[in-house]
Amino acid sequence: MTRQALPFLENLNTPILHCLYSAIASLSQTRQAHAYILKSGLLADTHLSTRLISRYANHHSFVEADLVLRSISDPSISSCSTLIYALNKSNLFTQSLNVFSRMLSHGVLLDTHVLPNVVKACGKLSALKFGREIHCIVCKYGFDSDSVVQASLVHLYLKSDRIRDARNVFERLPEGDVVTYGALLSAYARKGCVNEVKEIFSGMQSYGLGPNVVSWNGMITGFNQSGNYVEAVVMFQEMHSKGFQPDHITVSSVLSAVGDMERFNIGIQVLCYVIKLGLLHCKFVISALIDMFGKCACAGDLMKAFEETNEELMDVGARNALITALSRNGLVDVAMGVFERFRVRGRELNIVSWTSIIAGCSQNGKDIEALELFREMQSAGVKPNSVTIPCLLPACGNIAALVHGKAAHGFALRTGITADVHVGSALVDMYAKCGRIHLSRLCFDRIPNKNSVCWNAIMGGYAMHGKANEAIDIFHLMQQKGHKPDFISFSCVLSACSQGGLTEQGWRFFNSMCEDYGIEAKMEHYSCMVNLLGRSGKLEEAYTMIKQMPFEPHACVWGALLSSCRLHNNIRLGEIAARNLFELEPNNPGNYILLSNIYASKAMWDEVDAVRDVMRSRGMKKNPGCSWIEIKNRVHMLLAGDKSNPQMTEIIEKLHKLSLEMKKAGYLPNTNLVLQDVDEQDKEQILCGHSEKLAVALGILNTPPGSPLQIIKNLRICGDCHAVMKFISGFEGREIYVRDTNRFHHFKDGVCSCGDFW
Repeated sequence: MTRQALPFLENLNTPILHCLYSAIASLSQTRQAHAYILKSGLLADTHLSTRLISRYANHHSFVEADLVLRSISDPSISSCSTLIYALNKSNLFTQSLNVFSRMLSHGVLLDTHVLPNVVKACGKLSALKFGREIHCIVCKYGFDSDSVVQASLVHLYLKSDRIRDARNVFERLPEGDVVTYGALLSAYARKGCVNEVKEIFSGMQSYGLGPNVVSWNGMITGFNQSGNYVEAVVMFQEMHSKGFQPDHITVSSVLSAVGDMERFNIGIQVLCYVIKLGLLHCKFVISALIDMFGKCACAGDLMKAFEETNEELMDVGARNALITALSRNGLVDVAMGVFERFRVRGRELNIVSWTSIIAGCSQNGKDIEALELFREMQSAGVKPNSVTIPCLLPACGNIAALVHGKAAHGFALRTGITADVHVGSALVDMYAKCGRIHLSRLCFDRIPNKNSVCWNAIMGGYAMHGKANEAIDIFHLMQQKGHKPDFISFSCVLSACSQGGLTEQGWRFFNSMCEDYGIEAKMEHYSCMVNLLGRSGKLEEAYTMIKQMPFEPHACVWGALLSSCRLHNNIRLGEIAARNLFELEPNNPGNYILLSNIYASKAMWDEVDAVRDVMRSRGMKKNPGCSWIEIKNRVHMLLAGDKSNPQMTEIIEKLHKLSLEMKKAGYLPNTNLVLQDVDEQDKEQILCGHSEKLAVALGILNTPPGSPLQIIKNLRICGDCHAVMKFISGFEGREIYVRDTNRFHHFKDGVCSCGDFW
């Protein structure tokens, strides 16, 4: 038919068909040619139909191209290959595989041109099952001796994360090429398989194939991604020693590895090399450089690099790296200033930018600012995602901003991200810190695929609320569900035992940690045990444990002992703990205050004065008691003895009325808790000014009768305030949630959830 048609075409309306061979022919001309071919009965001509399919494909008219192919009763391999190649080029991989399936059904003989394209489509779609079927076809029809076909299969298996299958095909390659070697090297590097990379790299060179820059980049980037930072740097050095010039990808990857190693001296060497290569203008390099400075805790160099960099060269990735680096190094105020500077100057900021600054505020005690930034982000039209919400929720929990936390939860529900394990864990933690442990458990139960973070979050929540038995039940349930507890799990369950005074159970968990799970006790585990023993009155046993620790105890351990000595007024051990703390934390006023309070409890006023003289000489001041309460979507902060609140007169009057009612009920202020050498009336006045009492009075004045009150205290609640809260909860008919530095207290009907053990 072809031999008959060609002479015919040469003599009949040739100008109409010329468009099929012209790169500039329009779609309209192609359609005219198509109409002519149909009218003339020439569609069966293989060469002509292939050209027609190609022209339609060039105009992205794939429906018409496919129509041409379907119109051919006996399609050729060239017609099918042309359409498959064009579909792949336009990323229409599903359609490409559909054409291939029809091609097989027509019995079209395959060749080495179509198979690599089909295998590529399988890789792009992660269609491993279909890819394996094609692999079988390759072997069945003898195409396994073709290097191009085999190389395409290697890439398919690598993209499907089947590195062993890829290696098996690779070993059968008749002749390797740099691209395939590079892909396999990169895959093994991403897996952290150092020995395999060295083996393949050596074999590549033995075959006379030298790596190119792409191959080096694949190995360096792969090692960096797998956490093999030293290998990434070594590979960079080898690349340089063999005369290869790195590009911006190489430098960005090695700077990231150096940052994770926290080897600033190596980073400076790489920086000098970057300057020599003239790559300092590259946006990717600038971003990696800023990230490296941040990870190496070189805040001064970080800011210097930023100030000396032309902002026009910083893309949004570099801006995000800068904000994150500043926050990571505790410079959250500077980070907020830089963020605002970018906003004012109209620089591009994205969801990562907003999430980074919100996370920085949450992690550095700027919780109210984090909430405000979240509101501003939404006003700016930036939609939060499954990363933003877990960064915001800790801020809500830190200051018990329950209304804001519920709003974030509502957003997560509306956007369908509550099933995300990070969002779910953050919700569990937030509700626990806001005193709603029942909602915390509800969120926990609704997480479909729980990980250790989820289990630890609910265990920690129960511990915080003094629900030791529930925490222990969760620990056992975690094991029943096939999850192995980690060192954080044991910290949570030991803390729960401490809150519940469960000494024997605590010892069992502590010993089981090493004996049954192979987890060596860390500093926090010893701190929990010292706290457990000390609070239970076993101070000598706690001190013995400290002396037998396999490493030097940190301040958290001695602090646990000192707090217990304050609870039981043990002067001898309190002085020992204090001396060690003065060496470890010479500028922490809290340690001096605790020792002073121990002396004051025994009326040792000379010793009290001596301790406070030391504090004055060192310029230290007692951290004032501070409480937060959320009222009508606003968080209020009250300081002990502070008179600045506009409702302070009403607050004092309300407390005075409550005091009278309490005295009628037989309650007398516990002035023994005022550790100052003043008269009884002054002691009562001091007790009245405690911040949690001011906060609860403010809440009563500004909320409907019977509504619950949520308070956070920056210090441990004193015995007098604890008794007052119990009375108010019964007298006012209110549930009062108080979170101090130690735990949660849930006051209801004159009773506290702690059972007066805290």
